Amino acid sequence: MRLNPAGQDDALGIAAIDALLGLLDALHDRPDIRVLVLSSLGENFCLGADRYEYQDALTADPTGTALRRFVDKAHRLCQALENTHAVTIARIHGRIVGAGLAMAAYCDLRVGGDTCRFRMPEVALGLVPAWGGAMGRLISEAGHARIRELILTCEPFDAETALRLRLLQKVVPVEELDRAVDDWIRPLLRRAPEALVLTKRMLTGYARADRTADVGLLDSHLLASMLAAPQGREGH
Repeated sequence: MRLNPAGQDDALGIAAIDALLGLLDALHDRPDIRVLVLSSLGENFCLGADRYEYQDALTADPTGTALRRFVDKAHRLCQALENTHAVTIARIHGRIVGAGLAMAAYCDLRVGGDTCRFRMPEVALGLVPAWGGAMGRLISEAGHARIRELILTCEPFDAETALRLRLLQKVVPVEELDRAVDDWIRPLLRRAPEALVLTKRMLTGYARADRTADVGLLDSHLLASMLAAPQGREGH
């Protein structure tokens, strides 16, 4: 499963979200597929959501209904990544921003090139970090204190920091990314399919236990209200 960015500098547009949702939905009828790799053909893994599409949607429909529908699809995408029976692997390179990090966080295994750069810039853009319901997942994976710091400061961080935070489980030279992914895939394909699926379901259940106050379904309303609000004041 490869992101194929075009036209918006590796941003994640609604067409890509629809395609990813279609692929993940189709997996329900393919129990033989046990591993799914998420990667990108672009220079970067993903530079976040396509904010131009959001603004266009809000211009066309000032009520925010169309925009909320877009963001709800992002939530469905992240839930589909978490819930699919296949073990998901994020193969990460280049820059990973906002929605790109959210999407990767919902994968079971994540390997990044040693030159990766990450950032959660939403607050700096005057927005709330509301994409895919990912805040709870990020906190569950990396811990409250560090995610709070990175979200509030919007400070970029590198692959080694992501490894320490457990946002990556492995860091390798960029040219060795495919080999690192293969090193995970080979043993996974040797496991009994039933044991693999059941174990993934159990791990997902335990991970969700840390997110008892998940408010991700509000993300679309939060983002729509922020984009629709007058932007004239800067906080200090």
